Order: sequence, then C-alpha cells, then structure tokens
Amino acid sequence: MAENKTRATDASVEAFLAAVTPAAKQADARALDALMQDITGEQARMWGPTIVGYGSYHYRYDSGREGDSCLTGFSPRKAAISVYIMPGFDSYDALLARLGKHKTGASCLYVNKLADIDMDILAELVRQSVAWMREKYPAGKSA
Repeated sequence: MAENKTRATDASVEAFLAAVTPAAKQADARALDALMQDITGEQARMWGPTIVGYGSYHYRYDSGREGDSCLTGFSPRKAAISVYIMPGFDSYDALLARLGKHKTGASCLYVNKLADIDMDILAELVRQSVAWMREKYPAGKSA
C-alpha cells in the first residue's frame, strides 16, 4: 500500500510563510494562520512542503488504507489560496452562499485573495468543519 505523500514535518512554518510572494499573498497567509490558530487552539505545522495545517486526526478506510491528516489548513498556492475543509461542503451551502468569490473542490475552498470573501463567514466555516472532524475523529479513535 502506498504511503501518504502529505505528512506532518518539522519544517519551519515561519520560514515557509516568510517566503510566500507576493507580499499581499503573504499577508493573507499570515491572516489565515492567525485565524486558524485562534479557531483550533493548535499551533501551525507544515504538512508536506506547502500545506500549513492545524491539529490532526487518524483515519482508516474500509480498504485498510490509513493515515493521519490535519483537521484544517491552507496552502497559499500561485493560482489561489487553498483552504482545507476536510468534511467537504455538503453541509455548508448556506455559509458558502454568503462567503463571497470562491470555488470549491472535494475538500478545498479556493480563494484568490481574502479581500474577496467575508472573513467572519470563513471563520464560521472553519469552526464548524473542525468541530465536525473532532466529533467524527475523537483522539485515539479512527474511522
């Protein structure tokens, strides 16, 4: 069975954030870092080379594949900022309708810049998704 490519590392979050360009994207990344630390109560940690993650959970699929991932996180990519909403978006239509300019993937919320969205709505989306993940994956339990 293949190992997960995205794992927690000991790389410096501060060094990663300091290297984000342009300056406006770095400012957005730092704002997301503060928001997610506040919501999760967790320190940021690098997951792979480009994801800043908060907290963790252990999963195990029926196939036998298992691993660990962050509860939430973000990556300030060149095209857009990816915000990781691990449960996906099925339960968040009302919040997404009020969020502002964004796109979604399976568990990724894509925003060009934070000025395009309502930060209070983003905070609530992250808060609800982290609460859902902590309920589904309490410490020591995998699913």
